Amino acid sequence: MRWDFIFFVTGALMACVGLSMLPALGFSWHYGEGGLMPLALSAGLTCMAGATLLLAFRERSRRAPLSHREGMAITALAWIAAGLCGALPFYFAGTFGNFTDCLFESLSGFTTTGASVLTDIEVQPRGLLFWRSLTHWLGGMGIIVLSLAILPFLGIGGMQLYKAEVPGPTPDKLRPRVKDTAAVLWKVYLLLTAAQTVLLMLGGMDFFDSLCHTFGTVATGGFSTKNASIGYYQSAYIELVITVFMLLAGVNFTLHYLALKGRLSDVWRNPELKFYLSIFLAFFAIITVSLTLSGGQENLPRAALDSAFQTASILTTTGYATANFEVWPALTQAILLLCMFIGGSAGSTAGGMKCMRILLLLRQSYQEIIRLIHPRAVVHVKFGGRVVPGDVMGGVWGFSVLWLGLLFLSVFLVAASGVDLMTSFTSVLACIGNIGPGLGSVGPAENYAHLPTFAKWVLLWCMLLGRLEIYTVIVLFVPEFYRK
Repeated sequence: MRWDFIFFVTGALMACVGLSMLPALGFSWHYGEGGLMPLALSAGLTCMAGATLLLAFRERSRRAPLSHREGMAITALAWIAAGLCGALPFYFAGTFGNFTDCLFESLSGFTTTGASVLTDIEVQPRGLLFWRSLTHWLGGMGIIVLSLAILPFLGIGGMQLYKAEVPGPTPDKLRPRVKDTAAVLWKVYLLLTAAQTVLLMLGGMDFFDSLCHTFGTVATGGFSTKNASIGYYQSAYIELVITVFMLLAGVNFTLHYLALKGRLSDVWRNPELKFYLSIFLAFFAIITVSLTLSGGQENLPRAALDSAFQTASILTTTGYATANFEVWPALTQAILLLCMFIGGSAGSTAGGMKCMRILLLLRQSYQEIIRLIHPRAVVHVKFGGRVVPGDVMGGVWGFSVLWLGLLFLSVFLVAASGVDLMTSFTSVLACIGNIGPGLGSVGPAENYAHLPTFAKWVLLWCMLLGRLEIYTVIVLFVPEFYRK
């Protein structure tokens, strides 16, 4: 483990975070509000800290291939550093009474969780609100992937960083060089961002709100500039646009690239995409019928729109809200709870266990039933017409067991701090799945501000675990990780 090289790269990433605060400074200056000095001070300190690490370790060897262990260490440290640096604007502005809440809001942004401890969003300076939303956008595609696209010295051995950060069991390389792959993904990301921003402005949103809500959508984060989230606008057009882009953000970005290249047949043949869309359509239909029959909505169109929006929001782990689904029928809440487990597609900005893993586990379970019926049959789990290697299936099972085990362990810890069971379970599920709103006292009409400090630290841990796919964080606590 070359810790000098690890700190060198972490310093470069910290400098990137500091520079990314400059657009927020521009909004603060434009609106003449109180976030200018906190943002300027935070940007300066973050860039100085990053530059210090760069200069301190610049002469050390860094041209040797990056090992897999070093890639995981850099990724975990980079996300922790980003969360700490991102908390500084909130801290210097006095947004919260303690640093824990500042870190909670920042890391919730970078991990695209969207769980907030802000009790009144609309009174905050717009420069700080822009920074809050920008953390989503940066974390959505990933700080590491961004750096692979713009920092040439990370091109050597960059696959280790890419594999450690990109969500999903099998990261796709679209180009021979990882730096080129990262650049392609960011071009698709920018295209979706620009398209949604324009469409929201056509629906009556101003540029600032359109940009902030776009950041929260394409990154599947969910931070809004309004206390009532998307429900504030009371616009069917805006809800429909955001629903469509939430669903697009939950699709593997490799498929977006193939679609732009005109390879639509390859896109449609993807089994995970079919599974993802089937889940959405099935849950959307059931919730619509349930809301209509229960009289929970005024009419069928309103029930259908609310159902589509909330199903897409929870399935893609975005967390935006147009209605308080805690007052919906129990069946609809159970379906949304199931959506929290499933999440979006592998290779998307969404969280959760990912549709690909769920699909592979279901196929593996079915194959076991076939083996019981035909003991001598040779059966394999297939995906896209190809046999899934045993090591991939082993990784899927290992991840699933760890994900569920850490989920329940964290629920016990949060409950031990005095939080009721429903809130404990759904808050942990919402954070490890990077969703945001849960049920109980952390529902769509509430936030996380009232939780005990210990519970917030457990949830911070869950956000990191969920965003970095468990293994990248867990390995740091295994003694063998540091041995030769």
